[in-house]
Amino acid sequence: MTSTTAVQIPGYVAGTWDIDAAHSTVGFSVRHMMVSKVRGYFTEFSGELVTAEDPARSSVTATIDMDSIDTRQEQRDAHIRSADFFDVGNHTVMTFRSTRVVADGDDWSVEGDLTIKGITKPVTLRLEVNGFGPDAYGGTRAGFSAKTSISRKAFGVDIDMPMDGGGVVVGDKIDIELEIEAVLRTA
Repeated sequence: MTSTTAVQIPGYVAGTWDIDAAHSTVGFSVRHMMVSKVRGYFTEFSGELVTAEDPARSSVTATIDMDSIDTRQEQRDAHIRSADFFDVGNHTVMTFRSTRVVADGDDWSVEGDLTIKGITKPVTLRLEVNGFGPDAYGGTRAGFSAKTSISRKAFGVDIDMPMDGGGVVVGDKIDIELEIEAVLRTA
């Protein structure tokens, strides 16, 4: 005999949601000079989440404006926008489109295709559902946290800047952290 257990998420609301960029963060960190991590953010992004009646059938699509990078140092940001890194003149956006949502204990995994510089690779986001609830404007909001790590070289961001004595100026592993607040669409 086979039985299935429905996944319960307190306050869960099925529907279509728009990412509220003013209350969300798309951030990353990367090893710098082999001794520390530099953090950065993208300030312009949008996306749509669809929470299905069965949470495992949910989906997300997102677009990030590559020109909106902010590492709190304009000279570095200009270099990252250049052909050495993101080549923003030819690749203006980064996109993510989910392909599968999987329950993982109390949390979730969102598998999908990430495209940077025209190169698409599968990634898995470790997702935490933070909650669903009313907002001050009569609407409904949802919150999510997600993390993943990628290789920048796998996406064509393959500049090598070796340091004297070994190591590199910029590491290959990029840690991505998302704090997403979304607003339920009304009819």
